[in-house]
Formats: sequence, C-alpha cells, structure tokens
Amino acid sequence: MARPGSAREPPLLALLPPLLVLVQAGAAGAAGSVRLAGGLTLGGLFPVHARGAAGRACGQLKKEQGVHRLEAMLYALDRVNADPELLPGVRLGARLLDTCSRDTYALEQALTFVQALIQGRGDGDEGAVRCPGGVPPLRAAPPERVVAVVGASASSVSIMVANVLRLFAIPQISYASTAPELSDSTRYDFFSRVVPPDSYQAQAMVDIVRALGWNYVSTLASEGNYGESGVEAFVQISREAGGVCIAQSIKIPREPKPGEFNKVIKRLMETPNARGIIIFANEDDIRRVLEAARQANLTGHFLWVGSDSWGAKTSPILNLEDVAVGAITILPKRASIDGFDQYFMTRSLENNRRNIWFAEFWEENFNCKLISSGTQSDDSARKCTGEERIGRDSTYEQEGKVQFVIDAVYAIAHALHSMHQALCPGLTGLCPAMETTDGRMLLQYIRAVRFNGSAGTPVMFNENGDAPGRYDIFQYQAANGSAGSGGYQAVGQWAETLRLDVEALQWSGDPREVPASQCSLPCGPGERKKMVKGVPCCWHCEACDGYRFQVDEFTCEACPGDMRPTRNHTGCRPTPVVRLTWSSPWAAPPLLLAVLGSMATTTVVATFVRHNDTPIVRASGRELSYVLLTGIFLIYAITFLMVAEPGAAVCAGRRLFLGLGTTLSYSALLTKTNRIYRIFEQGKRSVTPPPFISPTSQLVITFSLTSVQVVGVMAWLGAQPPHSVIDYEEQRTVDPEQARGVLKCDMSDLSLIGCLGYSLLLMVTCTVYAIKARGVPETFNEAKPIGFTMYTTCIIWLAFVPIFFGTAQSAEKIYIQTTTLTVSLSLSASVSLGMLYVPKTYVILFHPEQNVQKRKRSLKATSTVAAPPKGEDTEAPK
Repeated sequence: MARPGSAREPPLLALLPPLLVLVQAGAAGAAGSVRLAGGLTLGGLFPVHARGAAGRACGQLKKEQGVHRLEAMLYALDRVNADPELLPGVRLGARLLDTCSRDTYALEQALTFVQALIQGRGDGDEGAVRCPGGVPPLRAAPPERVVAVVGASASSVSIMVANVLRLFAIPQISYASTAPELSDSTRYDFFSRVVPPDSYQAQAMVDIVRALGWNYVSTLASEGNYGESGVEAFVQISREAGGVCIAQSIKIPREPKPGEFNKVIKRLMETPNARGIIIFANEDDIRRVLEAARQANLTGHFLWVGSDSWGAKTSPILNLEDVAVGAITILPKRASIDGFDQYFMTRSLENNRRNIWFAEFWEENFNCKLISSGTQSDDSARKCTGEERIGRDSTYEQEGKVQFVIDAVYAIAHALHSMHQALCPGLTGLCPAMETTDGRMLLQYIRAVRFNGSAGTPVMFNENGDAPGRYDIFQYQAANGSAGSGGYQAVGQWAETLRLDVEALQWSGDPREVPASQCSLPCGPGERKKMVKGVPCCWHCEACDGYRFQVDEFTCEACPGDMRPTRNHTGCRPTPVVRLTWSSPWAAPPLLLAVLGSMATTTVVATFVRHNDTPIVRASGRELSYVLLTGIFLIYAITFLMVAEPGAAVCAGRRLFLGLGTTLSYSALLTKTNRIYRIFEQGKRSVTPPPFISPTSQLVITFSLTSVQVVGVMAWLGAQPPHSVIDYEEQRTVDPEQARGVLKCDMSDLSLIGCLGYSLLLMVTCTVYAIKARGVPETFNEAKPIGFTMYTTCIIWLAFVPIFFGTAQSAEKIYIQTTTLTVSLSLSASVSLGMLYVPKTYVILFHPEQNVQKRKRSLKATSTVAAPPKGEDTEAPK
C-alpha cells in the first residue's frame, strides 16, 4: 500500500487510536450496507433515509434521492463489469452505505472505507495502538480495501467525509455536492465531482435574475455548507456584476423551531418589493417555506428561483403546486437514461436481493406491507404480493441525479483502466502493481479522464476537480387546460452564457408579463434617479423640471440659453424666435395711427406750402411751423421702424429717429413759447424788443437744442454699433412651452427711455413756459393752444411710464411695450398737430375769407407791445 508522506505521518499516528474506536462503532452501524464482491472495491454514500427526529439517526425512506441513486451505482457497476473493453479481467466491487442525510452519521459510516487502511497501519505499529485498558485490538477478517468513493449527496456530508478520506489518499467523486467550498484544492485535494459547483449555478441564477429585469431580491439558505456557500457565491457574483441588490439574506436553522418558517415569511415581507427569492435550501426547508407562504395568504406574491436542490423534483411542491407556480429552478444538465429505466422497472423482490433497502422501498412504493418485514401493520393495510411492478402499479420518474451517479462510477472505471494500462501493460486482470492502488496516482488519472458520459455529454474535470457548468432551466407552470399540461417545463439553458426563452415563461396574473422585483420602478422620460444612500438599487424619481433636461439616468442639466427642453424633458430644442410683425394684431393700432397721422401731417404741410404767404401761415411762424411739422412727421414715421424686422440699419434708425422727432418738435415748441414769453415780459419793462426773436434766431435756437440729441445719438452709434439680438430671457416663462426668444435691437428699456429723456426734458421745460405765458393777451392766440398741447402731452407720457414698465415681466412684453410706446408717440404728435395746425388748416381750406390781414389793432396793444419783427405778424385774423 502506498503510504502517505512523512510530512503527514505524525498527525496520522496521533489519529489512529480514536479513529479505531470510531471504526468499530461505524462497523457496527454499517451492518446495513450493500456489498458487492470484486477485485477493486468502490465505496458509495447515498441518502437512502431522511434525517431522523427525536434522537433517531434515520427517518423515512427517500425513494428517489436514496434508492434511485443507489440502484444507479449498481446499474453502472453491472455495465462496467460486463464491458470487455473496460478493465478487462478486473471486476469492480462495492460497499454502499446510507448517510441518513446527516453529516455526523455519514462520517461514522464512511470510516468503514478506511478500516482496512487503519488496521493495516495498526498492524505495522502494534505497539502504538491499544484499546482502553491496554487490551490489544481484536483480530478480524481483513475488510475490503476501498480504492475510491462515489458520493456523497449533500455538500455538508461530502465536506465531512472528504476531510477523512484525504488523510488516507482515497479519491472521492460526488454526484450531487455543489458547494463552492469544495473547489478549494488545498483543503479538498482528493475531492472531485461530476456536477458543476454552485459558483457556476450562482452565476446562472444571477444571469436569470438580470434577464428577467429584477434588481432587488432576497436570498434564503439552509444552514450548512450547501445553502450558505451557494448564497455567498450568488451575493458575491451579483455584487461584481452589478445591477442586482440583496434586500435580505435569511438563513434557515439546521434544527428549525416551531413557527420558524412563519418568521421567515414575515421577514421577507419587510421588503415586499423584493418579490424574487433566491433559494439554496434542502427539500424539507423548501417545502416548509412554501407551506408558510400559503398560510400567510401570499400565494402568487413570491417569485421563487430555486437551486438544483429543488431542480425538477415533485416532492418539495407536492400538494403545494399553487404556491410554486412561476418558480424558476435550475438543474445540472441531464438526460433520462433509458437503460436505467429498463433496469429499474424490472427490479423485483426476487432479482434484487443485493439491495438490503429494496424491500422497504417496495412497501413504500406500492403502499403495501410485506409479511416478513417484521413491522406490525394495521389489519386494513394491503399485503404485498411480490407481483407488483414498478411503473405499472406505481408512478415512476427517473430521479435527476441518476445520470451523474453513473458518470461518477464510469469516471473511476476509466481512471482505473488508464492506470491498469500503465501499470499492467498487456495483462488481463490485476497485476501486483495494481493490488495496492496508490490513491494519489489514481487521483491523477481521474483528473485526466475525458469521455462521453451516459447522456452523451463530455465528462471531464478541471484542476480543482470541478465539472464544467451546464444547466437546464425549468419553470413550474400551472396546467392550462387543453393548451398545456403544466408542471416543470424547460425554458432555457446555461453553459457559460444564458439562453432563456422568455416567451415560454408563464406567470400568475398576466401570463406573458414578467412580474417586477425591483426596489424602485424605472423612472419615466425626463426623470432622474436620486439614489437612496447605501442601497444602490433603490432610488426616488425626480423630475427634470423647468428648463432642465435628462442627460442620463442620474443627471439633469439646464438647456443652453437659446434652447428649451422637449416636452418629455429628454433633450433640448431651439426656442422659437418671435418679433412684432406687420400682421400682428398688436401692430394694427400703432400702424393705423401712424398712417393717418402721416397723411394728416402731409396735408397740413402741403396746405401751408401752398398758402405760404397768407396771414394765418405768416402769423403761425412759418419757419418754426415747418420744423415742428417735420418733427411730427418723424414721430409718426418711427412707428414703422419699431414694427420693422430688427437689423443693423433698422436698429440705427430707431436710435436716431426715436428721439429726433420729439426733440425737433419740442425744441420748436419751446423756442416758440419762450419767444412769446420773452416778448411780453420785455414789453412790460420797455419798448425795446428782446434779442433773438427773429426767424433766423429761432431756427438757430431750435437746431441748437436738437443738436444735443443728434450729437448724443451719434456718439452712441460710434461707441456701440447697432445690431439686432435675440433675447431669450425676456420671455423665459415658468412653463418652457411658452418660452420665446425675442428678436430685437440691442436697446434695453432704460436706453430706450434715454433716447426720449432729452425730449421729455424739453417737453417739461416747454410746459413750464406755457404756464408762464398763460396770461398773454387773447390776440396772441398761439400761446393757449401750445399750453393745452403741453398739458395733454404730459398726461399722455405720465400714463405711458407705468404701462411701459409695469409690463416688463409680462410674456407679451415685446408687444405691449412696443404698442404702448408707438401709440404714445403718435398721440403726442396728434395732440400737437390737432391743437396747433388742424384749426389753421381748416380756416385756410374752408374759410379763406377769414385768411386776410386785420387792419384795426388794439391801441393798448400797440402802445404796450413792441412791433413784431419784419416778415411776421403777431396777430392772426379772427
């Protein structure tokens, strides 16, 4: 026998005395085992019975997980021994034990596998091994030497057994243990498995969750290596992949107390949005969780995703099918082995006496009692006849791990065959080099095997002893009348990547709509995610309101100044540009006034020119009248510039003519009013006329006052050349849909008023002189009309100021202010035109008999007032 290296010698010697005691106890318990004689013996560990209760080691018989799998190993051994090409001349034997689904009990049973090695070591070191009291160990027939072990089923059992088998270099191949911990080759170097580890399974489950659009799930694990390591792998992979958050991780105790599963459901409901439940649990725990969910009236709420311990089994959901509807389960890719079905369905009490638990299976399977079973039964219980047949008198469905049991046996057989060819070349049967099989060498051959298994899929192992990950994905679906039979339906596969047929999935409620398992629902268009601190899958949806738009799922940004957001705030679009157009209703009143005023002004000017030498025209001061009428015409004309589309020329015209017309008008009125006032004030003191009252002087004064406006505007034009701008702030309303850009000249409200400021100053000054000249004799009839003109003009402009500035925040600002300004200008011009020149024009055109020189003059006026300058009359005919 190949002994372990010297580095392991001291701890092994130290373990021998207690191990011998355990071996004796295990041997006593192992009386219930299946033995097959052979040149090389394989061990087998199967959960033939469930875990016992009330201090009992074993419980009820497990027909599928226990008996089916055990019979699968017997079937595989029969086929290997009958194959002349595989291990020719070598017969494989077996020692098959029941683990009773308990790791501690399985350890006691597994010690029988190393009994021969321990006793062999004890023979070599007899002085080192003593029984209690110093009695030397009993001599018994040497037990068969186990060269490799098939099993166990549960990961916790495999871990316990692997820790012992590695001490004696016995290779172990599991057909069902999937805990990721067993992939640690430094701790479980003699362990291999023909099923993929849960790290692959966890990856497949993460891919399923993401494919279903779930990002918020809870995990549920049975206490122990399988459940805890499976959930740990799922949590780690989901964290690395991102996009999936764990709401709760709940562990089911190994020995759950009454009401424990009701507490589990209650805890799961603390996060009701996490409807997806990832389960790594044993069958009993799965069943009791489903029962608790039904008791809580939560059927249909939870969306179960079960590991391979659930797989496609009926036992966890028996009589709980309504709670399990929609459950997605995963199972290592397998196929039903037809040869095993034929083998197992022909087993009977007569031809299967080698299986010591087959009689118990018979009673359980056919619900009858054997007379020789030794159990007292109710008189009403049906007696077994022995003529019953599996599949005919009972339901039968091949257990899911049968394929892997067969593959595990064949893996060992192929490894032994390669080892036999290397150690016994050309020989049939065992040679001396194979009689003491070296476990380390056999492990190397096991890791090197590659063959097509019982289902036609490749069987191989990586450096950690793991099989490649290949899974079938099932969903438990309700029966749908004639449309389908219900039950477990294949909906996808996983082999490094997921292939899930989402169309084949069915759910309670809307069968085709995948239920949500999300902490927060997706945000709508134009909403950003405001993450909840510490929970990356939970967020609040915050609208990108106002002028903000959604940049990405987490960010809102303001649109550029010349743009506004789209209706759903997912982007920006150009802001419409508006201006006062010729067809606008707001432009109609100003344009009408301007046209009528311009026509009236033109009529007056034409009349005055035609009757230039008549007394009325001469008495009105012809030169200043023409200047004043020019100003009035310019005031009307500015309306057309204010409505025209802004451009460099239009903006320059606005700057120049906006204040020029009013300045020209009020300069002429001020000069005229000032002249009248000075004449009569001077006449009170002397007969000498005041200076600068001639027409030429009046024109010089008028143009001098006007030049101030012209010079100011020219300086402004030189310092800031005019141009048009689009003002996006003027109509940037609260509602972006109402926002508009305003095409206008580069003139602010203040600069616009500044253009008129000088004119307003002249107007106020003229009004002051008009008030002072109100006592002028009636014969000087120009004074009073000028006074009324200025009073009315002041009222117009006083009304203009609050309207203009009071609408600064209005959405219709561009229209209201432009209309108000142009109407005010036209009204002020119309007042001047109407009060000063319309009456004169009326007399000239319709009463020419009054347009003659009046010869009689008032003596008082003659003696008081100085003679008017040459060329102008001081008194018009009445």
